[in-house]
Parts: sequence; C-alpha cells; structure tokens
Amino acid sequence: MLIAFNKPFNVLCQFTDSSQPPRATLAGFGLPPDVYAAGRLDYDSEGLLLLTDDGRLAHRLTDPRHKEDKTYWVQVEGAPTDEQVQALRRGVQLNEGPTLPARVEHLEAPTLWERTPPVRFRKTVPDAWLAITLREGRNRQVRRMTAAVGLPTLRLVRVAMGAHSLETLQPGQWRRID
Repeated sequence: MLIAFNKPFNVLCQFTDSSQPPRATLAGFGLPPDVYAAGRLDYDSEGLLLLTDDGRLAHRLTDPRHKEDKTYWVQVEGAPTDEQVQALRRGVQLNEGPTLPARVEHLEAPTLWERTPPVRFRKTVPDAWLAITLREGRNRQVRRMTAAVGLPTLRLVRVAMGAHSLETLQPGQWRRID
C-alpha cells in the first residue's frame, strides 16, 4: 500500500512523540494501520509525505541511488540574485561536504492553504518563491542550502517525490495511490 499525505506544518513524521508536552504526530489523521513514512519531512515543513507498509518500496523511494526527484516550493527571505540561484544550481558547500546540483527556478507566489501560524510578513524585507528539485535528502538540506547563499527559508512545501505529487490534497488529507 502507498499513501500520499499532505503533512501539515508542525506535525512530526512519526506516530508517537515522547517529548513533553507531546507534539502533533501522524496518529491524529486516520491513516491506515501498519504504514510508516518513506523518508522524512521536517516538523516545520509541509507537504507531500509518502507512507507505505512495504519496506522494499520505502527503500526504493528514499535511497539516493534510485535518484527519485524531490521538488519543493520554497519561500525565501530576500530577492534571489542570479548569482545565488546559480550557486544553488551548481550545489553549495555544507558542513559535511558539497551538495549535488539542484534544479532551481523562480516561481510566482503559489496559491497555497493558509499556514497556522502564518509566515511573518515584513514590509521592509522582500521575499520570493523558488522551485527547488533535489536528488538527495540530507537533514534540513533545502533550508541549509538557501541559508548558505544568503536566502533564509521562510516556508517549505514539498510538492512532489518522483512520480507522486500533492495534487489537490489539503493539509491533513491523504489518498491511496494505486
């Protein structure tokens, strides 16, 4: 079984949480039993999370050797320059080494659901949206890449993983994929 789930902001990609007070988890969304996340999406990120009950499928979906694209819509603080976008496209240096090149495009502000809490709006600081597609999945990679080129991430929404996309799912909604 494969499930596409639109993970809301500030929800953990697991079914339990031992922290105090406990944070919201996947347990609150009526997902089928015995599925687990194929990969991760950070607590403060939103969007497409694939869940499955098939360990081999989970491995194929998440193993970098299978080169499944992951596409994110990223709201950044600042107005990206050509140099900053080119640096992201070439790959940037992170503490553990350089990232692989990414596909990066400017994006008109997408029509998305309201986020709670909303992204802080600042009249004196511009923001912009980028579509960033990666073939690797390091911890908090998109956020660290944009920060490395001077564009802090304000909002991060994964819209696709390989052939699977968010489509019309709203936060907290899910659907089975054939």
